[in-house]
Amino acid sequence: MEKTTFSDFERQAMKDRAQELANQAKNKKDAKYGEASVLLKISEVTDTEANIANALHQLVKTIAPQLKPKTWYSMPAYANQNDKVVLFFQPASRFKVRYSTIGFQDAAHLDQGDFWPTSYAIQAMTPAVKEELIILIKKATGKS
Repeated sequence: MEKTTFSDFERQAMKDRAQELANQAKNKKDAKYGEASVLLKISEVTDTEANIANALHQLVKTIAPQLKPKTWYSMPAYANQNDKVVLFFQPASRFKVRYSTIGFQDAAHLDQGDFWPTSYAIQAMTPAVKEELIILIKKATGKS
C-alpha cells in the first residue's frame, strides 16, 4: 500500500480549520465574532480580491441578513440558522490559482433539474456580476 502524505499547504489548511472550529466554539455567543473574522480574512487578500469579497459581504448583509458571516477553511463564508455554509468566497491568492470563486454549498437552494453550477469564477465585481449574484443569493436562500 502506498503511503499518502499531505503537502505543507494541506497540513496548514487542516490546522487553520481546527483553529477556526475552536474559535467559533469559544465565541459562539458573540454575534460580532463571525463578522470580525470574515473582515479579517478579507483584509488578508489582494486589493482586487478584497474589493470582490467586501462587495459580496455587503450584498449578503443586504439581501440575506439571516445568513451569519463566519470563516470556513479560512475563507469568508455565510451560514444558515443551522450553521451550514450556504455560500463562500475563495480567493485566488490563497490557493495560488488563476481566478477567485464564489461557491455555494448544498444548503443553498440552487437545485435545477439534474445538473446545475455551484461555483462561479469571478475576476471583478461589475454591475452585471452584482445583478447575477443578487439573483443567486436570493435563490440560494429561498427568496426567489
